[in-house]
Amino acid sequence: MGGAIGTGGTTSTDTGGAIGTGGMTSVGTGGTTGARDGGARADARKSPDVADAAVGPLSRLNLFYLDVTGGRVLTANAQTPAARVLVASAGQGPDGVAVDVAGGHIYWTGMGVPSANDGFIMRSDLDGTNVKTLVPAGGTFTPKQLKLDVTGGKMYWSDREGMRVMRANLDGSGVEALVTTGQTDTDRTDNSRWCVGIALDLARGYVYWSQKGPANGHVGTLRRAHITMPPGQTSVTRTDIEVLYDLLPEPIDIDLDLGAGYIYWTDRADNTVSRAPIEIPAGFTAATRTDRQILVPNVAVAIGVALDLARGKVYYTSGSNGALGRANLDGSQNESLIPMAGNLTGIALGELP
Repeated sequence: MGGAIGTGGTTSTDTGGAIGTGGMTSVGTGGTTGARDGGARADARKSPDVADAAVGPLSRLNLFYLDVTGGRVLTANAQTPAARVLVASAGQGPDGVAVDVAGGHIYWTGMGVPSANDGFIMRSDLDGTNVKTLVPAGGTFTPKQLKLDVTGGKMYWSDREGMRVMRANLDGSGVEALVTTGQTDTDRTDNSRWCVGIALDLARGYVYWSQKGPANGHVGTLRRAHITMPPGQTSVTRTDIEVLYDLLPEPIDIDLDLGAGYIYWTDRADNTVSRAPIEIPAGFTAATRTDRQILVPNVAVAIGVALDLARGKVYYTSGSNGALGRANLDGSQNESLIPMAGNLTGIALGELP
């Protein structure tokens, strides 16, 4: 669930990497077919196999990911992937994870019992020791994907049943809602209000998120708003929310490739990893655009996604004992790194010294 590596998917421009039901392009299904440009800039990166002094060796890249059934934080090396448990007791329902390598910490959200309003956020050192609770149970309802702004000292997350996009200081203080999509128990029964994925464009001052809708409901959306609240407005009344993609089956986690102008996301209803240009093409609306590209199909209950932009790779997880996998950004060369990896949720990347 991170984009740029080694800071929980956080740099000055991109922290995560963020959609239509009709007119999609299926690409990368066997690792051989390249994606159409679809209105965004074409991928212009070297193959990860090509040596580049600006990119560190793959052996330094580590995957940090969550096992929701076992309540664990795990890690694996990207070059020689073998699962290793970092935190054996990560709390009920771990879902979103982010890594601050320079600060020496792993952060994760815990959904708790979704009906109980007892969600929380925790942190450990990179080796899994020194586990701390930052946002205590009930400080957020059902926290999902998580991203960090290390320079700004903030963490951002989507709150599903809480129907909010939220943030807090990195120590867990100062919890606040940036976007509120519903407030009542009746609102909560409308799954189209449920916020799940999150990503940041800090340079341009935007927060992106997904609202999933009911299971395979085809009312899921990808959205964005300014991080800074419009003057005189609140998380409930703000008027700067843009819907970028509408009528998706059930979008979950998101990530951004700001340089190429793409938003990537998983969809747990049609079991895919997809991407599309961030901006709506001329002549289309969020509901009528047809430029979704399915990159990786057959990902059972697709949940986590994280981009390694330097090496041109997308990593993803399955929430139904499928593979932890990796593909090129255009969906080609799809590979299973850890087969039957468990019921996984979030994933983040960290490049260790």
